[in-house]
Order: sequence, then C-alpha cells, then structure tokens
Amino acid sequence: MRVKDLMTAPAATVARGESLHVADGIMSMGGVRHLPVLLGPELVGVISQRDILRAPGLLSPAFGLGVDARAVLKVLRVEDVMSSAVVTIEAEAPVQVAAQRLLEHRVGCLPVLDGATLVGIVTTSDLLRAMAGPSRELEAPGGAAAIGESSAAPGLAEAGT
Repeated sequence: MRVKDLMTAPAATVARGESLHVADGIMSMGGVRHLPVLLGPELVGVISQRDILRAPGLLSPAFGLGVDARAVLKVLRVEDVMSSAVVTIEAEAPVQVAAQRLLEHRVGCLPVLDGATLVGIVTTSDLLRAMAGPSRELEAPGGAAAIGESSAAPGLAEAGT
C-alpha cells in the first residue's frame, strides 16, 4: 500500500500570516488536528492543535490571570507557533516508510508531496484506520460484542482495570 492510497487529499491548509483564530476555525470545521502552512504555493510549516494550545498567553485563563483566549487567538499569527522544520513524504512512498518517519520524528502528520507540490496529508490516524480495516463490530464467543462491551465485573471497568 502506498501513501497516496490513504492520505487525505486535498489537505486543508492555512497561510503563514493568518491568525491562530482562523487556523483554529479551519481545524474545527474540517475535523482535523494538523494543517500544512503555505506561503503562496510553497509549504513552509505545519501547525497542530497542540501548537495552538501552547501559544503564549493562551493558557492564562486556566490559571485565573484574566487573559481573553479569543483575543490571543486573533492577535497571534500561524507563523508565531508553527513548526517550520517540516517532515514530508512522497505520495508514492510505501506506508511503512510513512509509519517509520512519524515514529522517528515524533510527529502526528506528514504533508504529502508530488515533487515540490503539496498533494495531501497523512496522519497517524490514517495509518491506524488502514490497519484496523473496515469498521464493523466483531462477535466474541457466546454472542457478546467484543468491541464496546466489557466482561469485567460491575465497578471494575470504571476503575480502569
């Protein structure tokens, strides 16, 4: 299997000079956690939800300092918090190479390139989805569903065992 077989294409993107508010909105609307960052047609970075949450001043409201998080998101720019050292992969690469790169570089996504052109994005979720196969409920012996039901004694499942 090749990266092109499981990547999301086209990838939602954001411009380097956009506000974090815009990037957060794109992520929320698209149900994604990573956005390739562009300067014109050129890939210049990646921003994740984690990058946004770590933005200077954003966590202050949690500590009672009175900073308005929405104001911070509107003032800071994508280029202020993005990762500019981008790890990429070619669309024709085997998925095993993508998995190795994700692990080696400890990143959650790889922008997918065809030459210098961004053609998609592959994430750890895409790889897990491919490994899991078609979504269906598996039957366990005795007729109980193996997924979503616990055979633990009452109270044990809630205790994390």
